[in-house]
Amino acid sequence: MNLFRTKPLYPLAGNSQQQSLRKNLGALDMVFLGVGCIIGTGIFVFTGVVAAKYAGPGIIISLLLSAIACAFCALCYSEMAAAVPVAGSSYSYSYTTMGEIFAWLVGWSLVLEYSLAASLVAAGWSAYTTGLFKSAGFEIPKAFTAVAADGGVIDVPAMLILLFISILLVRGTKESATINRILVGVKLMAVFIFLFLAGPNVNPANWSPFLPFGFSGVMTGAATIFLAYIGFDCVATAAEECKRPNRDLPIGIIGSLVVCAILYMLVAAVLTGVIPYQNLNNAEPVAFALRQIGYNIGAAVVGTGAVAGLTTVLMAVMYGQTRVFFAMSRDGLIPASICKIHPKYGTPHIVTIVSGIIVAVIAGLTPVDIIAELVNIGTLLAFLTTAIGVLILRKTAPDVHRPFRCPAVNFVAPAAILCCAYLMYSLPTQTWIRYSIWMAVGLVIYFGYGYRHSNLRQSEKDTVSKETCIIKG
Repeated sequence: MNLFRTKPLYPLAGNSQQQSLRKNLGALDMVFLGVGCIIGTGIFVFTGVVAAKYAGPGIIISLLLSAIACAFCALCYSEMAAAVPVAGSSYSYSYTTMGEIFAWLVGWSLVLEYSLAASLVAAGWSAYTTGLFKSAGFEIPKAFTAVAADGGVIDVPAMLILLFISILLVRGTKESATINRILVGVKLMAVFIFLFLAGPNVNPANWSPFLPFGFSGVMTGAATIFLAYIGFDCVATAAEECKRPNRDLPIGIIGSLVVCAILYMLVAAVLTGVIPYQNLNNAEPVAFALRQIGYNIGAAVVGTGAVAGLTTVLMAVMYGQTRVFFAMSRDGLIPASICKIHPKYGTPHIVTIVSGIIVAVIAGLTPVDIIAELVNIGTLLAFLTTAIGVLILRKTAPDVHRPFRCPAVNFVAPAAILCCAYLMYSLPTQTWIRYSIWMAVGLVIYFGYGYRHSNLRQSEKDTVSKETCIIKG
């Protein structure tokens, strides 16, 4: 049983060179791209939950530590994205460097990450939308806007937006670049309005004690808030379009992370300075804080910006999930029928509809803190294996074309590995139990179907058959 067979790298690299993209993006373009992709769920949804449950005002340190860990991971991710420019991201990287079983585990983790990330974003979208109705004087009963753990029954708005986005994706709806740029501006405007309105109302007494849960709480907070920076991969995957990738990619990645880290820490500082951290355990902390200090109109404006930004994030996350399924089905690890293309719309309608329904049920019934912790553990595993893959590829394929090379790779890659491993270790025990169950289900599927139907296994069998025929002949 060969569990560690790898996909050949050189054909993939060759194809990427033959089909090169126009190099028209500079360093500033990459920074804006990164900021647009990163600003979203973390700042609008999860800062309050992490502050209330894990870190208190120390969430400022949690955000800084997560940004540093993410910078190491991003540089490794950039090199792999440039050297192995194919769909599937970390799944494909693992397949070419570590073998099929690791690729399956990473792919299965990415399925979990994208599914739950969509649920998390939908929960935030629901909270901000409900808040907008509340600001307008129309309050929806909590039974239909919150899960049981938060005093409700089912989060209907979260389910409806997920089903609506699924229908749009089936029909092939795409966001235009112009609309995306406008919505990025709206998101940033919402952040600055919050800082402008809430900043003068900060009460330093709310920052004491600064570390109510100790440094272990800060680390758990860092591991949990890690998802705030997810999105830098859109910078890494633009390597082929950089004018000077060895210069522009590091500036884009580090620049966007620095900008976002500063904004996140400012928002977290103001948020915990205006409202005691114990009261921030909700899915719309930014708008909630403004309403508490009397800025109902400001809360509505910020809420509108958050809804606009979260909608684009939601579409991107759900679209990304189909990319992973496509990559796995193309390799024979899951049935190709799941990713069957619609004859009229040209989209994978079956997997989009089924995953949309499943994700909607999760969003409607599961608390956001549990969802976020599972998103993070899957993401951290994917980043850890990518960093390992960079080191392996430097040894096994030193001459492969790399439009971007990770600087100081012998320091950066091990630092990324250690950061990811420690952040995973810092996650709550219950998260590890839930994740272990998910991975056990994945292994059952792999050994029950994926291993036997793998395209690489079929190729090996065909090669052996041909060699046997030659010998007998």
